[in-house]
Amino acid sequence: MNQKYPDHLLDLIQQVAANYQVPPPKRKQRGTQPDFSPLSFLLLAVVAVVTKTFCDSELFRLLASDELLRAACGFSRTPHRTTISRRLKALLTPAEEQIKLCGQQIVAEVVVTQPHLISAIDGRMYEALGAKWHSSDRLMNRIPAGLRNVDTESYWSKSGYRGWVQGYRLTLQTLVFPEPVPLFAAFRSNKEGEITTAKTALKDQRLVVTDVVLGDEAFSDAEFRTSFRQAKGWVLTHKQLPTQRRSWKHDLFAYRKETIELLFQRICQAVGIKRCPAKGTGKNAAFVLAGVWLYQMCWLQNYRVGKPAAIIKDQIDLARWRTPK
Repeated sequence: MNQKYPDHLLDLIQQVAANYQVPPPKRKQRGTQPDFSPLSFLLLAVVAVVTKTFCDSELFRLLASDELLRAACGFSRTPHRTTISRRLKALLTPAEEQIKLCGQQIVAEVVVTQPHLISAIDGRMYEALGAKWHSSDRLMNRIPAGLRNVDTESYWSKSGYRGWVQGYRLTLQTLVFPEPVPLFAAFRSNKEGEITTAKTALKDQRLVVTDVVLGDEAFSDAEFRTSFRQAKGWVLTHKQLPTQRRSWKHDLFAYRKETIELLFQRICQAVGIKRCPAKGTGKNAAFVLAGVWLYQMCWLQNYRVGKPAAIIKDQIDLARWRTPK
């Protein structure tokens, strides 16, 4: 890469790094401190998503051969391949925290113009990479002879329109007005339902409490609705809709399909991840959540300058092909 002409990938990484929010300080662990910051590996996960480079050895060679990219990610030297693998697997919590902090920034900047804060929440399954592991063999912790490349951390779950899927689940909360954009995200195994994820996030104050949150049948759980009401919010599912006649509640609930379901499609199309790109919870979480965080960052930057959300995919494509600026 000619260093005289920086490309769109470097520009995108610099924009994401500039909008990084330092999380609240935590007590340092004993022992030798890491040589590289969590931000550097979050940016590396973004690079992996943009360039479709999900293999540790490929990421190592990419950093080793591109001094400008290595510097943009904040690496003083090229980390070892095993270090890349280990640190990517540990990004779940930092990535979810950055999405939450960016969501709070979006609420602070965008929602001030709205009379009410409305959100929607749902989950999407990501099919696991590799062979299918039958549930009966999984219960016995037995991999049949001849079955190779199994993601043993993935689990089976069933949805109404996709049927049974072996893999993981992304639970996403989106803003409804003025446009759908992520406010909260959590990546879990399929064995944990989205309502369980939502209740835990609400208890830990990671879920954004809005005036109204729109959800499907899973979120009609009585415990979740009670906890959300105590937090000064209201959960609206189809079970809370009046059956006698159509009301404003029906009109409001209709925005669920136009926002959360549309947002999943937009994110998948923009970052190009529709199924798991790796094996294991850690790496899949790093890449899927990095894609959500990247979408958030691009949306917020475009909103600030008055550009539409539709160009996010074009921005990522320019970075993917490393088009000169």
